[in-house]
Amino acid sequence: MPTPRLRYTCQSCGYASPKWLGRCPDCGEWNTFVEEAAPESGPRPHPRAPAGADAVRSAADVPVDLEPRQATGIGEFDRVLGGGIVPGSLILIAGEPGAGKSTIASQVAARLAAEDSAVLYVSGEESVRQARLRMERLGRIPPGLLLLAENDLDTISAAIDARSPTLTVIDSIQSVYRPDLPSAPGSVGQVRECTGSLLVLAKRRGISMLIVGHVTKEGTVAGPRVLEHLVDTVLYFEGDRHHGFRVLRATKNRFGSTNEIGVFEMGPAGLTEVPNPSAAFLAERPAETSGSAVVCALEGTRPLLLEIQSLVTPTPFGMPRRTAAGVDYNRLLLLLAVLERRAGLHLASHDVYASVTGGMTVDDPAADLGLAAAVASAFRDRPVDPGTVILGEVGLAGEVRAVPQAARRVAEAARLGFQRAVTPRGEGVEWPETIEIIPVATVAEALAVLLS
Repeated sequence: MPTPRLRYTCQSCGYASPKWLGRCPDCGEWNTFVEEAAPESGPRPHPRAPAGADAVRSAADVPVDLEPRQATGIGEFDRVLGGGIVPGSLILIAGEPGAGKSTIASQVAARLAAEDSAVLYVSGEESVRQARLRMERLGRIPPGLLLLAENDLDTISAAIDARSPTLTVIDSIQSVYRPDLPSAPGSVGQVRECTGSLLVLAKRRGISMLIVGHVTKEGTVAGPRVLEHLVDTVLYFEGDRHHGFRVLRATKNRFGSTNEIGVFEMGPAGLTEVPNPSAAFLAERPAETSGSAVVCALEGTRPLLLEIQSLVTPTPFGMPRRTAAGVDYNRLLLLLAVLERRAGLHLASHDVYASVTGGMTVDDPAADLGLAAAVASAFRDRPVDPGTVILGEVGLAGEVRAVPQAARRVAEAARLGFQRAVTPRGEGVEWPETIEIIPVATVAEALAVLLS
């Protein structure tokens, strides 16, 4: 038997090389080449729709009202997509094992099938019996939900052509393979070519597709980076699997905003929507405890109140330790330097730990002042008033800078019963009348107000 030819493909960009390379000459990433069998003949061309002079149309004459978005009935999911699923779009859902990728895909499929829409659920990792048992746990199975346990792309494409479903779910793309490619399922070439074939099929037939993708240890989608460029929308599930809350975030969306998030709670019956995330995140907040501060982060159009906790202890070693969970590590180091230099807190001989409760991740600069207040509260062992919300960006000079939509953030805090808000000094902002506003200009001034 002849020995198959081998090639090496970069997992990041898909660059192919006849020999192994430590660094990719195309994208510059290190240790990303994997070995796979090279096809004896070139890959077959993707199926193409017949094109001609009639295929070219004026953009102003293209009708858009004939294909409205299809709402799934799951409000948080539709919010992230921008109002629903666009017909003919390719949506990638990624996340860590146990985050809820298959769960949300099954719930979306069941909701659409219950509305007299034909939905095809392709399971490459389960049998049809196992898939049915999992869906029965999530709720009633509608008659319009079709199941197919298959890994062969040719068989899957034939089933899609025969049934013409409104939505097709592929769970997961790493288990699908093309027979004409000698590499194993899940390899770089298989994932890239299978996704490309599904993309052409979705655009040609106007069928929406929901693709489930695994992630690597680094938290990126397994397979070539070009996979994220092929699809129309990339959704990531965030949140610790040991916590009940899950956050669905769009990192790419050709048909909507990437600033919106959806908040879910994992339960025995699957994922349920959280109608008031701020109240849920603050439900177990300890009272009169140092090292705790409430901030208001803006996620798209939704203000979220979150609790930031910090613990400061003397270090028994010469090198103090800094640990961050849910906040940017480099941002924490910057704020510690500002507190040391501008506020007189001697943290060089103390270990500092900071985290956001509920498994959330905060990257909004408006949480800077709240994080600094939590660290200072833990260092001085003085609790922050539990009825106070804190917002403001902190500069290197120790100044507190203005944040966008400050009045909207404060209004959300007032709605949840907060009595005070420490905000940056600014003119022209119409604050709510039901909450006391305490403007501050520097970090030192804010700490004097909060820890007095």
